[in-house]
Amino acid sequence: MKIAMIGQKGMPATYGGIEKHIEEISRRLVARGHDVSVFCRLYYTPAGATDEGVRLLRRPSIHTKHLDTATHVAWCTLEAMARRFDVVHFHALGPSVLAGLPRLTGARTAVTVHGLDWQRQKWGRFASWALRQCEGPAAHFPDRTIVVSKTLREYFRTHHRCDAAFIPNGTNLPQPRAARKILQLGLAPGKYVLFVGRLVPEKGVHFLCEAFQGIDTDLKLALVGGHSFSEDYVKRLKGYESNRIRLLDYVFGESLEELWSNAYMVVQPSTMEGLSIALLEALSYGRCVLLSDIPENLEVAEGCSVSFRSQDVGDLRAKLEMLIRDPALVRSFGSRAREHIQEHYSWDRVALATEDLYRKMVERKK
Repeated sequence: MKIAMIGQKGMPATYGGIEKHIEEISRRLVARGHDVSVFCRLYYTPAGATDEGVRLLRRPSIHTKHLDTATHVAWCTLEAMARRFDVVHFHALGPSVLAGLPRLTGARTAVTVHGLDWQRQKWGRFASWALRQCEGPAAHFPDRTIVVSKTLREYFRTHHRCDAAFIPNGTNLPQPRAARKILQLGLAPGKYVLFVGRLVPEKGVHFLCEAFQGIDTDLKLALVGGHSFSEDYVKRLKGYESNRIRLLDYVFGESLEELWSNAYMVVQPSTMEGLSIALLEALSYGRCVLLSDIPENLEVAEGCSVSFRSQDVGDLRAKLEMLIRDPALVRSFGSRAREHIQEHYSWDRVALATEDLYRKMVERKK
C-alpha cells in the first residue's frame, strides 16, 4: 500500500509522543513492504534527513503557536490528494478536520486521536473551543477513527457514537546502559528521581517540584524536556532550580537511555494524557513509576506502579517519601514493570494492528 502520514512534526523523532509513534510504525510498515511517506515540518526535520526507507517530505508551515499545524496540514493534505495515496493517515484532533478531503480522490483515510488536545492548558479559550469542535470531524470524517487508550475509546463512544478502533502506543524492551554521559550532568546512578516529557502545565511538573522541595533526601530531581509554546511555564519551573532540582533540556539517544537506566525511580505527575510513551518507556526500563491517578495512567500501569491523587501535592510528597525510604519496594515494582510491558505493549503489535486496519479499509473500497 501507498501510505501517507500527516499531522506530526516529522522524523526522525527527537521530541514528541506522536512523532515517536509515527516513527516506530512507519519503519515497520516499510519493512513489511509498504511505501510510506511522512510529511515533515522544515524546522523539525533537517534537510537531507533519511530514515530506514521512509520517505520524508519536508514541507513549510507558518511557525507560530496557532498557525503551525493548520498551515502545514492544509499544504500536505492537498499534496496527498495529488499524489493519490491508498491510505492517508491523520494524527491528532486538529488535522482531522481535513480527513474527508482525500476520500474525494479515492484514498481511504484514518485519524488517530492521541489525546483530547483542547484540554491542554497552553491553549487560550478560543483555541481550546476550536480544538474541541474537531472531535466531531475526528469521529465522522475519516473511514476509521483510532484511539490510543480505552479511556478515549469510551469517550468517543459516549460523546460521538463512534466505534473507534483501539490501537495503543508501544515501546521496545531496551538493554539498560551504564552511566557515562550522565555523569557529566552531575547525576550519579541510583541517586536521582526522573521526569521526562514536555514542560507544559498539563504534565504537572510544578506539583512535582513543590513536593520534592519539602523532602529531606540526598537524591536529586532531574527534569528532562523542553517547551512547546510554553515559555512562561518553563520560566516558572526555573524558579525551583537548585543544586537538588536540575532542569535539563531535551535529551536524546544514548544519554536519554542512560537516564532511564540509572534513575532511582520515575515520576509521572500529569493531569491529562492520551497514552504516555514516556510512561511506557519508564516501565520498559524496569523503573518504579509514581504516577498521578488519572484513568489514562492507571489503564497502563495499575498493578505495577504506585499512584497518588492527581494535583495533590501533599499526597505526592508522602508517596515520594515512602518510596525514597524503601529501596526494596522500589525494586519490587521495577521488576514487575518490565514483565507487564513485554506482555501488553510492543511496537510490533501496534504496527501489525495498524496494517490490518489499513488493509480492511482498502479491501472495502475494492
